[in-house]
Amino acid sequence: MYLPRSLISKLYIHLQSTRHPLSPPVLILVSLEPDALCACRILTRLLKHDYIPHKIHPVVGLSGLAQAGTELVAPMMESQGGSGGVVVCLGVGGMVDLGEILGLEKEGDDAPYSGVQVWVMDARRPWNLGNVFGGFPLEPSADAGSSYQSRCPNGVDSGQIGRSYNPGKGGIVVFDDGDIQDDLEEERDSYRALLDMPDIEDDGEDLGLSDEDDDDSDGDHDHQQSARTGQKRKSWSDDHQDDLSDDGDDRPTQRRRSNSSSTIPESPRRPQPRGLVSLRDPDAGLSSDPVEPPSGAQGTPAPSARALRRRLLSMRREHQAVIARYYTAGSSFSEPISSMMYSLASELGREDNDLLWLTIVGVTSMELYGRSSAGVAAPVRIASKSRPTGWMGVRGARIRQLLRDEVRRLNPPEITNGRVAPENTGVIPTTARSPEDTGIRLSPEPRFLLVRHWSLYDSMLHSPYLFSRLKTWSETGIKRLHKLLAKMGVSLAQCKQSYTHMDMVLKRELRAKLLKYGSLYNLDEMVPSVDTDGKDRAGAKDGWGFVRSWGWRATLSAEDVGVVIGALLEVGKHAHSAEAAATSSQVLRDAEEEIDYSAQGDEWVSRFWEAYDALEDIDALKAGLPTAQHLHRAIYRTGTSLINKKQIKHLRAFRLCVVKDGPDVALFTHPAALTKLSLWIGEALAEQERDTHGKLSHGGRGTPLVVACLDGKRGTYVVVGTGGGGGPDTTFLDKQATKRKKEEKEVKAKKKEEARKAKEKIREEKRAARRAAGGEDDDDDLDTESDTSEPESDSDSDDGESDDEDGGRDKKGLGRNNFGRAFQEVVAETSARVRIDSFENCVVEVRKEDLVGFLESLSGKPVVE
Repeated sequence: MYLPRSLISKLYIHLQSTRHPLSPPVLILVSLEPDALCACRILTRLLKHDYIPHKIHPVVGLSGLAQAGTELVAPMMESQGGSGGVVVCLGVGGMVDLGEILGLEKEGDDAPYSGVQVWVMDARRPWNLGNVFGGFPLEPSADAGSSYQSRCPNGVDSGQIGRSYNPGKGGIVVFDDGDIQDDLEEERDSYRALLDMPDIEDDGEDLGLSDEDDDDSDGDHDHQQSARTGQKRKSWSDDHQDDLSDDGDDRPTQRRRSNSSSTIPESPRRPQPRGLVSLRDPDAGLSSDPVEPPSGAQGTPAPSARALRRRLLSMRREHQAVIARYYTAGSSFSEPISSMMYSLASELGREDNDLLWLTIVGVTSMELYGRSSAGVAAPVRIASKSRPTGWMGVRGARIRQLLRDEVRRLNPPEITNGRVAPENTGVIPTTARSPEDTGIRLSPEPRFLLVRHWSLYDSMLHSPYLFSRLKTWSETGIKRLHKLLAKMGVSLAQCKQSYTHMDMVLKRELRAKLLKYGSLYNLDEMVPSVDTDGKDRAGAKDGWGFVRSWGWRATLSAEDVGVVIGALLEVGKHAHSAEAAATSSQVLRDAEEEIDYSAQGDEWVSRFWEAYDALEDIDALKAGLPTAQHLHRAIYRTGTSLINKKQIKHLRAFRLCVVKDGPDVALFTHPAALTKLSLWIGEALAEQERDTHGKLSHGGRGTPLVVACLDGKRGTYVVVGTGGGGGPDTTFLDKQATKRKKEEKEVKAKKKEEARKAKEKIREEKRAARRAAGGEDDDDDLDTESDTSEPESDSDSDDGESDDEDGGRDKKGLGRNNFGRAFQEVVAETSARVRIDSFENCVVEVRKEDLVGFLESLSGKPVVE
């Protein structure tokens, strides 16, 4: 079930009123990513304020989530001797069946959930529809024919929680950011329809045949399955996964296949059996059939069981097609969970600068990891200035503008002697205004990396934006960078010293010079632009970033903090030099591999706590700056090497590069670090493609990219697939395309009606003329004349259908990352040993020996829809 945005504080207020210091702690399951980390910090601040005990548990992948369910969640269930409680999932579980993976729904369990309520906040899409429209214990019913809807808990309508809902019996609650209520109406109707349909086996029968043979018996065995509260029917995807799991393969790396990682996660849940008789049973009577025969005249024969079965199969296939389209549309990202958590704090009246800053860092980190409405993808430059080109397009621009408004509300500008504070004059702030200054300011941040903590030259050199536009992987690109600095009047001696020690005049004029000379080098978005009158639009400061000071100790931008927190999660506090330990190709035992994965998870969890502490410890955050610089130097070195050595191959559906040697290989065995490298290279390739061909391939999205990195310790490759490009918000484009298509259809219908009326008027005039001349009204001739004009009307209709098809193509917008489904199809078709354990669909691990076959099969798959 899902909680609408308008009721976001309902469950927390109930928790507030029912918890006391001796209550069982709230269990918080957090993914290892900056956005979830910031959301966790906000939630724990709220819980501490209300003296609600809580426990934080970092989760590494799907296997870690299942382990947390066994060790932490199951003991909370009342049926297991626990006292119930609340589990909060931040960045985990949105795309998997939580009832199954957490052990809240077990075979033979008549009381699922047992007082355990799971709150789910996740920016990943698609949702698991079982969590959204199901996920609650059914109310008991004495009526055997009662429908699923009639057995929903009080206050829950079609999965939506209302104001009258009373928590207590447990369940799964998805926090809706607005997408479920606005965009999933068709999926909700199909999900509900499938729930109340009886179980019948679909053997692929052609339903287009006539009903003449209705009296023939099917001759198939009875396929009625035993149902219970919360039991699921297997979908076709589950059958494939069973084949994969039970293949008896004893090879070292077993394929970890579970329903939770399926592209189409589950068939909808069903209530308890209601005495339905299988339509596949030739001896079944029609009296118990849930499909009512149409009422007809006396003596009209009732439809046979076969006819009813075929009708039911047809309806079922239509609804399953709706669900399948939703799951196979590709992955995407919606509103960051830190933003959702700040909305909760605002509803409770708890917003302050600390919570706002955590939200800003969480939102900013989404862009650093390429998480857009098109999935994990490099940003794409759009020629049209009417469309925002940054993260999440229109939606991202709206979120950032709301955050800027909050900064102004909580941090009013200082005015001294009638003069506005420096942050509003276009100068990048590098120091606090006073020793006690901890406020948040808006700043015209250039698209450089760690500019306050590096030299201007190094900051520009390691910027992914300048890397792709100036092509700094080559000597020509470096000369181009030097020429830009020379035109700006900045000497190499000046720009290679620490930015904070640069000449104040240069720093004051930096923005104006970048705006003046940036356009000469295709750098129009290097710094926030200004309107033609030289002023920012109505003070909105579009594109401006966020900066916070901690007195004299430090001043950092939100992007700086996001980069450091990400580096702490991926590399750790101490940046280890790369140890490319080349191990032999000896086959490892299964037990050894499991221990290795466990050790890796423990290492990543320790990094989580380092990053968690750094969010509120400025000294620990500053100590992480060298780690961030080390990681991005490695990204620059590796990206430059791959491009210069021409190690990027162009396959049928994507480009491919493999990182298997060099001093920095060990750094990229972490999926998030490898994703950053992939985005870095992908953005550069997109600009190369634009310069070479004048446009991007794949409908303006650019060619998708697959990057694989060798993990010599385990003998596997970490593989990441990034989409062609994020670009504008595809959801917004979908709605715009639908609106445009509707308007065009209305215009055509109006023209068609006007043409029909004009023809009718001509016919009436001809009839009147014939009557006046004393002749007979020759309706046959008029009808013939009218008929001759019908093909024109049909042609108009055909054109309309063609436009609808074009609109359907437009509706896909810039496409979504579909590597997750492609990976699953390759595993199903080949013998490649693959481990799918990441919450990101576009990340997998492949055995070293199986990489070539895996990539060959993957090259024939559509990886971006």
